[in-house]
Amino acid sequence: MSRPALLIDQILPQIVDILACYDKSSIAQSITLETDLSADLNLDSLGVMDLMMDLEEKFDITIPLNLMPEIKTVDDLANVIIKLAAEG
Repeated sequence: MSRPALLIDQILPQIVDILACYDKSSIAQSITLETDLSADLNLDSLGVMDLMMDLEEKFDITIPLNLMPEIKTVDDLANVIIKLAAEG
């Protein structure tokens, strides 16, 4: 049985909640789809990997390492999660 399709409006609050744990810049209240994971949240490569593991667990997906360079913003991240969940 396939899973119901995820929508950005459904997953964005969940992504923001997880991102807030990694936010070193204290802008968690203003995280939007345009927020840059590295520049705006000051995430280093280790932080990004930890974040990906948390997201994988939350959404029951596996984010392939080859997709990592494509994920720059929260919007990129949400779209990858939606795509992978739909494939799941």
